[in-house]
Parts: sequence; structure tokens; C-alpha cells
Amino acid sequence: MTADARQPPEARSSRAQLALALRRYRLLFGEVVEDWNGFIDALARPLATCVWSHPGRVEGAALMDLLGEQGVPAAPVPWLAGAPGTALLLPPAFKAGQHWWYCAGLAHAQEAVSQLPALLLGLAPGQRVLDLCAAPGGKTAQIALALGNGGTLLANDFAPERIAALQGNLDRLGIVNVSTTWADGANYPAAAGPFDRILVDAPCSSEGTLRRNPRLVGKMGPERSRRMASRQRALLRKAARLCRPGGRILYSTCTFAPEENELVVADILAEQDGRLRLLPASRSAQPPGLASGPGVIRWQGRVLPDELAHCLRVWPHANDTGGFFVAVLEKAADAPCLPEPKSVALTLEASDADRCAAVAQYYGLPEIGTRFRAHRQTRRGLHLVALDHAAPGAPPTQARGLFFHRTNLRPAKLTTAGALLLGAGASRQVLDLDTPGERDAYLRREILVPTAAQRANCRPGQVMVRHRGWPLGVAVLHRSGDLESLFPRKWSGCTAGV
Repeated sequence: MTADARQPPEARSSRAQLALALRRYRLLFGEVVEDWNGFIDALARPLATCVWSHPGRVEGAALMDLLGEQGVPAAPVPWLAGAPGTALLLPPAFKAGQHWWYCAGLAHAQEAVSQLPALLLGLAPGQRVLDLCAAPGGKTAQIALALGNGGTLLANDFAPERIAALQGNLDRLGIVNVSTTWADGANYPAAAGPFDRILVDAPCSSEGTLRRNPRLVGKMGPERSRRMASRQRALLRKAARLCRPGGRILYSTCTFAPEENELVVADILAEQDGRLRLLPASRSAQPPGLASGPGVIRWQGRVLPDELAHCLRVWPHANDTGGFFVAVLEKAADAPCLPEPKSVALTLEASDADRCAAVAQYYGLPEIGTRFRAHRQTRRGLHLVALDHAAPGAPPTQARGLFFHRTNLRPAKLTTAGALLLGAGASRQVLDLDTPGERDAYLRREILVPTAAQRANCRPGQVMVRHRGWPLGVAVLHRSGDLESLFPRKWSGCTAGV
């Protein structure tokens, strides 16, 4: 659910408040963008919820059908047709995170303009990629899926609690090609590079999110933007250092302030003295159907090089979205290159291979080792990563891949994330919940009494729970016939509306 939809009408900023808070941008209208009144009117309206379908789990049309069954209108976003998954616009007050298909990792909620980096970064399988400011993980997940959920993507953030939120989203979506790191992005170690693609979705003053966060209106201003710009330059400067010659960096913010956008990019281009160039992200290179504006080249007495017009600005009234800024930079092919990084050896204990084989045999799964590499990070259990994932030696990783099997319990158990990843291929110990009532009771961790027909493929013990073929998680089938849900309490946000 968007933050603005949760606000009572009186809590939203008035049109006059918005016009006053943003008055310093008035001079851009008529020069790089039109319709000041339309701009303010758009910011005063609630923003539609946007979700994208998981391309490895559900077709966009099928997700639309599921929404239609709930009476929820959904419309594809045409200018995101090339992004991983199908982007769908839903009503502003819709609580995407509280529906079963969200719990099952069939979709993820992410503002439409925030999905542009995965389109404009020039991603392809085989690239080594860094998301320098990754939490909460929507852009990371889209990048991972654009890479085919294989290879090596490092997702970094500066706060451990943000890393936890990031990992939770990656687990729910079954992402296995990501190692997460906790570090100050501005001081990310050179030993981690080089990277073919780097996303710097920089912390910013967030003016472009006013439709979701109307209370920001009292916090905006040039002083805040100038404070943010110092940090943003440091992040982009580090990305330039870590990028492989011939590679690309995408710098993005969700603010209107030139101090945090074009001026940051211009300063780093000047510092790099020809080792970086700005690629066209506006007009000819933008997704078909997206209405955008060029970058600003004159601001408060400063005249920037004409190439800064290659930046892309999405104004809220042009596509009925939030605000967004993108600059795509390419590193010169003859620039110095960092040494190739050292990878961490992923190891298993002697009994762990047997554990993986036992899980596959118990649920009738294809052999796990033919599709993923299992390894042990902690005493708690086993993780899975893509076969070609190269976990970095520096900085230290918080997690490598997806935690799929708890081995410190008796009996050991498949995690919910593991069930969502593997469960569609299970042929034994599978219990299908036929009705929405049964499905929702499972998500609420209630005791169910399945029918004999539902239990026909199961013996007492742990079972894989599915609904309409999609895995939901695991449960214990007791000898009494009762089904005890093991859906995790920490995912309870998914079940608040069921």
C-alpha cells in the first residue's frame, strides 16, 4: 500500500503547500518541461500501486487473472514492457503485500519509475554487477532476474536492518545469484571489483516520492539537497573506480533537485577527465511510450556541458508517476582496470551433500546439485546459489544466495524460501489446498484438517503446501490428520489482509 493512500485526506499536502515548497523549480518550466500547474496537480493526487510479476513463476496475464478474481482492476504499464516481469498498475489504496500471491513470491510491489534502471542499465547474462545502495531490494531483484538468476550480483547497503529487509525480499522471490554485503558504498573496497555494470541508486532528498510520502513537503529545500550531494558524489566517484573499462554505471535518484542530479554527474565527469562519458538516456534511448524530459544544463547561474541533456528526467505529470532521474555513464575502454577479484570457496560439510540428496528424495525433486550449488555459511543450515555465482572475498558477505534448509532443528526442515524456490517441481509429500479459505488459514498459521484426497500423496511428517500449483511453504501433517502450518511469523505482514 502506498504511504499516501494510508493518509487521511487532511494529512495530504495542499496544492498551495506543494507549490510553495517546490517554487524554486518553477523556472525550469518552459525550458526543460511544460505545465507547472499539471506538475503540482499530479503531486497532490495519490499514486497508483504498481506490482511486477515474477517472470520465472507467473505470466503477467495470469497475475492479472488472479487480480481479476479479487475484483481488482489492473492495467499493464506499456513503457515497462521490456523490464523483467510484467508491470501492472493497481488502485492507489491496494495493499499488495497482504495477498497470497505476494506471499508466494509471484509478484513484487515497486513504483513504476523505480523499474527504469533494470531497463536502462544494459543488462545481459554473464555480466558481473554491483548494486551499491540496494535496500529494500526491488531493483536488485529485477537486475538478478535480467541476469537470468545466474552469475554474480553483489547487493550492498550501509545499514544492517536494511540488509535484513533486502534479504527477505530476495528470499521470497527465489533469487540465488546475489551475495549481500554491508559496507559504506563510498568506501567499497577495490578488492571487490571490477564490475561490468554498477547501479548507484543514491540516497536522496526523495522529492519525487511526495505522492507516497506527503509529509516530506516540510523537509525539502536547497540546504538538504546540498548536504545529500556530497554523499552522492562520493558514491558515484567510487562506482567510477570499480567499473570495468567499457562497462556502464547507472546513477539514479527520486528527486527533482539539480544539486543531487545533473550537478553531481557533471562534477564526476570533470574529475574523471575523459575516462567517463554520458550516454543518451533521454529521448531516443528511452523506453517506447515513456514521456520524459532532458537533463538540466543551466541552474542558478551555473552552465553545464551540453551533454548533461542526455540525462533522463521523468516528471510526475507526464506519465502519472513519481519523479525520477537517470544518468547512464560508460567507462572508457582504455581506462585503468582493477585486478580481478578473489572469490570465496563455497564448502559443504561431509554430511551436507547427503542432506541435499535426502531433501530431493523426500519431496521427489530433481537433484538439487544439478541446478544450484549448495554450501554452508552458518551452523543454522544450507544456502543455495547459482552454479556460476562467484561470491566475493571482499568485503565480507552477509549472505550468499538463498537460505533453503534448516539443519540445526530435529528434524531438519526446508525453509519457506526453499519451498517457494523448489516446490513447483515436487512430486511427493505435496498437499494442495483447494479453496481460498484453506489457503488463507494456512497463511494465518491455523490448524487445518485436510481431506483424505488431499492427504493421498503424503505420509505423516513435513509436507510441501501448494495452492493451484504454486508453493506456499511447508507444514507438518500429524498422524491425527491435522495440518500444522509452518508459515513464518516474521512474514506476517503478508497475511494481515487474509
